[in-house]
Amino acid sequence: MTEPELSKFDPRESNVPKKLSALRGLIPFLLPYKLWMVTAVFALIFTAALSLIMPLAVRRVIDNFEFARAGQLDWYFAVALGIAALLAIGTALRYLLVTRLGERVIADIRKAIFDQMISMSPAFYETLMTGEVLSRITTDTTLVLQVVGSSVSIALRNILLFVGGILLMLLTSTKLTLLVLLIVPIVLIPILTIGRKVRRLSKVNQSWIAESSAKASEALNAVQTVQAFTHEPVTKVGFFEVTEKSYVTARRRIGARALLTVLVIFFVFSGIVGVLWVGAHDVRAGELSTGVLVQFVIYAVLVGGSVATLSEVWGELQLAAGATERLVELLQAQDTLADSKNPKALPALVKGHIKFDRVSFRYPSRPGNLALDSVSFEVLPGQTIALVGASGAGKTTIIQMLLRFYDPDDGIVSIEGVDLRQMRRQIFRSSIALVPQDPVIFAASVMDNIRFGRPMATDEDVVFAAKAAAADIFICGLPDGYESYVGERGIMLSGGQKQRIAIARAILRNAPILLLDEATSALDSESEKAVQEAFDVLSKDKTTIIIAHRLATVKKADSILVLDKGKIIAQDTHENLIAQKGLYSRLARLQFTGETHSN
Repeated sequence: MTEPELSKFDPRESNVPKKLSALRGLIPFLLPYKLWMVTAVFALIFTAALSLIMPLAVRRVIDNFEFARAGQLDWYFAVALGIAALLAIGTALRYLLVTRLGERVIADIRKAIFDQMISMSPAFYETLMTGEVLSRITTDTTLVLQVVGSSVSIALRNILLFVGGILLMLLTSTKLTLLVLLIVPIVLIPILTIGRKVRRLSKVNQSWIAESSAKASEALNAVQTVQAFTHEPVTKVGFFEVTEKSYVTARRRIGARALLTVLVIFFVFSGIVGVLWVGAHDVRAGELSTGVLVQFVIYAVLVGGSVATLSEVWGELQLAAGATERLVELLQAQDTLADSKNPKALPALVKGHIKFDRVSFRYPSRPGNLALDSVSFEVLPGQTIALVGASGAGKTTIIQMLLRFYDPDDGIVSIEGVDLRQMRRQIFRSSIALVPQDPVIFAASVMDNIRFGRPMATDEDVVFAAKAAAADIFICGLPDGYESYVGERGIMLSGGQKQRIAIARAILRNAPILLLDEATSALDSESEKAVQEAFDVLSKDKTTIIIAHRLATVKKADSILVLDKGKIIAQDTHENLIAQKGLYSRLARLQFTGETHSN
């Protein structure tokens, strides 16, 4: 099996990221909103044109001030006021459209990435921490939002002002305009050289932020373990180091952008001052009117301001280009467990016939170790089999293969005679109910957590499942009963209570195949007995696979598979395996003589 096609960026590498062409990845998300974009561009052109018209009105006022009648002056100022009103309306419209477009596009990107990530197989997350994925969905999309919702609009407006301003400057005074254009190469040099450095530092900074987020997420998700082992100081140091590296990179990026801003603004306005000096002498010599000089100065200020703004926006675009590249990388990530293009269907009535045929498998992150070594067994409809063996023997791997979290390197896993790889995962998984060893409890009510097994179930169905899982008594004792909020990861519940909710969830699902991975390990003896009786009733017409270290749990199984180092070394009933004096017998002897077999 090949690893997922997603390269994890190492912040310590000094790779130069792609240029602004990376922003092309946003095009598919912008195209559905062409009308918004066209309207926003029209408003942008309209406001830029009004900004360029204003100096012409100022020139008319200045040059005709002494000779104009009072009515003409009033008309000039009324026109100027009208232009200002139109400019305000056009600017507001542009802001409204562009900002809404940015929010809409970012919402679509976040949904697309989440849709992609929630469907990725566990193999994908062996090479990429979930914290880094979350950082890309939040921090990186925020950077892209700034560009789509602001920077691009500002950049386009200032490009129009720059081009239009230069043309009108040429019409106003060719001599002064040529002097201004001599400054352009001096301004472009720092933009191109320092801007490249800013782009590289921006992506490195974002990668350190993602690393910091990943470490924080990992530590906070395991906060009880961190505190139990008094690991807070070491954990803090690890987080502080990554965060400090992010700050150092950000400081270098900010310094580079500050230097770029200083140079651009200084060169631009130094040039304007020089041009003003020449223009003032031309006015004194009678070669230019005062109004023409003022008009030229206003255009020069507009052009200079647009260049300074573009230098600022350039840095933002570089930052967003790196963020877009990382987001597109997630969107284009390939899952090794894609559904078949021509999927086969399960029979209308799934009975639960399961077969492993010479299945061998290595985890992508541990290619040197065989997790399963030519495993073959068959479970007939309605049978209950148990998987027994030491930790790492391959028991949970069998469950993961049956859910198709991974594909076998060799061999076939089938349900009802159909290879899992030939079916849609959603289809055959809907016929399976799972109770994992570490039950996942969501930050919701007890009712919602149980209903997760079958979203369309009624409240009465949920209560019935909870009673069958011996959970109804403790649930009714909670402050709000079934509507009680259980906190993030069920922090308000004990381990046994979490497990009973997970069991109720599986009972509610009522699937023909039931997978129990240490389903009663956190229960007390009384609750385990009640739940075991529920399982006995539940599994009568279901195919059940049980993983258990407590051998008393598996004694009633139709067949017990004993695994060791990924191989099935024995398969028989409890009584026969005890009589064989093998590994199963030794495990039973250790338990029944008071020693606990490690999990």
